[in-house]
Amino acid sequence: MSGAIAAAMAAHRRRERRRLGMLGAVALALALSLVLDLASGPALLPPVEVLRSLLGDPAADETVSIILWSLRLPMALMALTVGVALGVSGATVQTLLDNPLASPYTLGLAAAAGFGAALALQQGGWGLPPVLAVPGAAFLFTSLACAVVLGVGRLRGMAANTVVLAGIALLFLFHSLQSLMQFRATPEVGQQIVFWLLGSLDRATWQNLGITAAVTAVSLPLLMRHCWALTALRLGEARARALGLPVAALRLGAVLLVSLMTATAIAFVGTIGFIGLVAPHLARLCIGEDQRFLLPMSGLMGALMLSSASVLSKVILPGALVPVGVVTAVLGVPFFFWLILARRLPG
Repeated sequence: MSGAIAAAMAAHRRRERRRLGMLGAVALALALSLVLDLASGPALLPPVEVLRSLLGDPAADETVSIILWSLRLPMALMALTVGVALGVSGATVQTLLDNPLASPYTLGLAAAAGFGAALALQQGGWGLPPVLAVPGAAFLFTSLACAVVLGVGRLRGMAANTVVLAGIALLFLFHSLQSLMQFRATPEVGQQIVFWLLGSLDRATWQNLGITAAVTAVSLPLLMRHCWALTALRLGEARARALGLPVAALRLGAVLLVSLMTATAIAFVGTIGFIGLVAPHLARLCIGEDQRFLLPMSGLMGALMLSSASVLSKVILPGALVPVGVVTAVLGVPFFFWLILARRLPG
């Protein structure tokens, strides 16, 4: 018996070492993507000069340092932060709702943010600067959508199907309202609305990066505290209840954190799709269902996907910046079809 226990423990340690190795490999790929993101753009910067500027070398080129610290670094770091937020949010929602197609967008949060931004643009920001009015309205309506979803869910005991159906209803509602805003807007405002809905990192500044990073940094440890409960929930809701887990309270708290992270990210960069849907599935292929590793890997995968999309958005059309939301959709669709055809999705 002791030999079998020792073998099981050794196998468990090997699995954990392999998972940590995968996390390290993705983190290394992410660091490489960050350097490429900083070096790419209309003005190509030598990667060596980028590294020298980042490391604070006094001999670094002054022009490179200005471009890097004033423009590109906030955008590149925003891509990492938003990718982490959306990746972790997607993994959490899929676990909570036991639905491989679930993501923050399934709950109607992105559509609500898009409507809020479109309304602010159509109304001229209500006298406020656009840099404040658009993110503020997006955050407000995302929070409203979250409150509606949670309110409907609580009426039915936070059942997974109820939450999903409420989110889908809000998704269609806010998409219709977005279309109404675009129909009523002038051509100039309509163009601004479309550009915001496509998703873009070029509005990133050190200030909104700090807000997004702070919200994500606070929310992630709170979600990680529930790793064991989320892992148990993957066994099924009935088994989780039998283990004494407060499933309804767990769903309520986790959805609140997911909504907060998603709302903050979308409020500053616009609608960026497929990250919260695809990144968790890629993470599961590497890590499995243990939430202690799945949540960090989903965040790293989301950051890697968005950072890579940012690089591609600068090189697809030389001299122009393609909205990063377009790139993530184009990349996300083939990934998702591959997951389906390879039978990597549950169900």
